[in-house]
Amino acid sequence: MERVALNNPWVAEQWGVTGVVCDDSPAGTPHRVIVTNNRLTQLLFPGYLIRLHRDEAEGYYLNITSPQPRVFVLWRMHDGIARPELLTVSYNEGARWMDGGESVDGVALPVELFPWIGAFVEQHYRPEPKKKGRYASNKDKGVGFRG
Repeated sequence: MERVALNNPWVAEQWGVTGVVCDDSPAGTPHRVIVTNNRLTQLLFPGYLIRLHRDEAEGYYLNITSPQPRVFVLWRMHDGIARPELLTVSYNEGARWMDGGESVDGVALPVELFPWIGAFVEQHYRPEPKKKGRYASNKDKGVGFRG
């Protein structure tokens, strides 16, 4: 997480996610300051997990096949510090969080996660078969609308 001090009379600072790195820290490992000066503070929050769920397979597929695959981080303010709450690599889940009004930042997906996500998608994602639209079937029967 990164805090940038702003020269603005209405807003003193801006928080956001700058990146995600793979680590083996257990859940509950305390955060630590990695950069601090008058204008900038960067905090590392270790111990978060990304779990893959079968019902999100389409969202993983959409993410890893996009031009810029992302990890979506839902974060909230706690005692003046922005803290990550949840992480996902599902394009759909990240969009639902944003639509729900949450603070969500998308950052570059670490390359070491691609094989793991790709194998999951290959095993669990089955695209929906294309359905013939109801208007197409009506057209075939000569039924239409005249206005």
